[in-house]
Amino acid sequence: MSLPLCVLLLAAASSFLSAQPPKDGDKKSGDNDKFYHGKGINDLNAIGHRNVGCNRGLGNWYTLDAQVRMGQQFAQQVEQTQHVITDPFVNEVVNRLGQNLQRNSDTQLPFTIKILDVQEPNAFALPGGYMFVNAGAILLADNESQLAGVMAHEIGHVAACHAARESTRGALAQIAMIPVIIMTGGIAGLGASEAANYGIPAAFGKFSRNFEAQADYLGIQYMYKAGYDPNGMINFFEKLEALEKKRPGVYMKLYGDHPQTPDRIAKSQEEIEKILPPRNQYKIDSSDFEQAKRRLALIMNHRLKNDEDNQAPELRRTASDKDSDQKDDRPVIRRAPGGK
Repeated sequence: MSLPLCVLLLAAASSFLSAQPPKDGDKKSGDNDKFYHGKGINDLNAIGHRNVGCNRGLGNWYTLDAQVRMGQQFAQQVEQTQHVITDPFVNEVVNRLGQNLQRNSDTQLPFTIKILDVQEPNAFALPGGYMFVNAGAILLADNESQLAGVMAHEIGHVAACHAARESTRGALAQIAMIPVIIMTGGIAGLGASEAANYGIPAAFGKFSRNFEAQADYLGIQYMYKAGYDPNGMINFFEKLEALEKKRPGVYMKLYGDHPQTPDRIAKSQEEIEKILPPRNQYKIDSSDFEQAKRRLALIMNHRLKNDEDNQAPELRRTASDKDSDQKDDRPVIRRAPGGK
C-alpha cells in the first residue's frame, strides 16, 4: 500500500480513533487470565463499579466516546439495510428488559435497542451500546429469562469493550484498516457475509472464543443481579442444540466461532454454582413478554403472507392444454363449433 493512501486512511480514522502510547501488554492468554482473576470479578455487589476490560492502553485504543460514534454510524447502516419492527408494545417490552439488564451491568453507557425483522435466532451489539435483537431470537425463547440471557450476553460484550479491543488487535496487525474493522459477535455470532447484509464492515466478523466465554460469564452475573434466573441462558443454549439437531449445519453457520454449545452449558452451570448465591425466587416470565411474543408472531406471519402475495404471477396451462400432445409452446389452432 502506498504511503499517501495510508495517510488518507489514517486521516479518515481520526474522527473515531483516540490513540495513546502503549502502557502495558495485552496478550490474549494474559488478557483472559487477568479477566477471571481481576479484582472484584466475582463480587456481585461491585457490579457497576468494576472495570472488566475497557482500560486504555496497548489493548484498547478507543475511548468510550469514539466507540459511541462508531456504533451510531454502523447502527444507521443497519437500519438502512434491514426492516425494523416498529410495534410500540413489542419494543416497549424488549427495551424494558434490556434497560433493566443494563442498569445491573458494568457499563455506564445508555443502550439503544431495536428489533429486526429477521428470522434467525440471533442478536448483536455494536460498540457504544447499540443493540439489535432478531425477531427469531424472541420467538425462539420460551420465556423472558431466556431472552434476558441473549441480551445480557450482548451487554457483556459492550461492558468489556470487546469490539474496541478486537479492533485494536487488528489495527496492530494492519493499522490502515482501523476505520472499518469493528463490530460485536452476538450470542450467535455474525460471520463476515452475514454482517455485510446488515451494512456493517466486517473484517473482524466474529469474536475470539475467549471473549465469547467472557460475555457468557458477565451475562450470567447481570441476569442474576437484575433478578432473572441465570439458567435462562443455559436453557436458550439447549434450544440452540435442539435447533442444530433439527436443522444440521445451522449451528456452524451462525455460531461456528463460539464455544461449542455443550461446553458452554457445562461451563455456565459450573459458574452459576460457584459464583451465584442461591435465591428462593427468580423472575422467569411475564404476561407482557408472552403478549409481546404473540404480537410479534402475528407481525412476522403477516409479513410472510404479504411476501407470498407479492410474488410474480405464474402462468399455468389449462387442463385441456395439459392433455394435449403438444410438446412445445406454439399455439394450438382449433375449429370453431360448426366450422368446416
